[in-house]
Amino acid sequence: MFAFRDERASVEVAFTDRFGGVSAGPYAELSLTAQDPGDQPEVDRNRELVARALGEDVRGVVSMRQVHGADVVRVDPATWGTESPPAAEPEADALVTRTPGWVLVARAADCVPVLLADPDEGVVAAVHAGRAGLVAGVVPQAMAALAELGARRLTAWVGPRVCGRCYEVPARMREAVAGRHPEAWAETSWGTPALDIGAGVLAQLRAGGAEVVDVARCTVEDTDFYSFRRQGPRSGRHAGLVWVRP
Repeated sequence: MFAFRDERASVEVAFTDRFGGVSAGPYAELSLTAQDPGDQPEVDRNRELVARALGEDVRGVVSMRQVHGADVVRVDPATWGTESPPAAEPEADALVTRTPGWVLVARAADCVPVLLADPDEGVVAAVHAGRAGLVAGVVPQAMAALAELGARRLTAWVGPRVCGRCYEVPARMREAVAGRHPEAWAETSWGTPALDIGAGVLAQLRAGGAEVVDVARCTVEDTDFYSFRRQGPRSGRHAGLVWVRP
């Protein structure tokens, strides 16, 4: 269920793999997104299993409708008017909160899941960063939003994602992205143009002063994870999870 777990003070983080759930077929076993309405009961059950495995203090799980942008949504019961997460997912690619007990989720299947926290201040963020998100600056935007909530010293956990050896792109796309983020320039293992989105994200985090914990496993090469590049549209989603214990 968990490929990685860590904790700092009252903050806990985890990256899921694809095991320990109830999804079947190409989504087996722990997919955390529904590709069609018929999949939703299994995904809901998988979310319950993950929440239970995290601990009895989990009050709710908050995910987002990811759109490859740079919008950041603050998860705040006072703003939302409820002590439970709303049923509708906010449209965003980053969630931030200082509310204990609410688990923030960033789903991925080749893109980069990034978890951010200032454990001393008790503020956290979950970020989904793909190629478009790297260019749009979703990670710096999330870091800025955490600073507004009082964060001073950030730790970032960067999860499993497609590596530069496997993420083939057209030459013009590589030029456009690497022109803005040189660290993302890459070449596949078979010698064609590629991008290393993880390297670009790591550079953004370090430029912002974050301490980085890199959980680098290639989702294309490692079948413990879902991969759109390897599986196509019928790929499930694993996730990065972060929360503040009450």
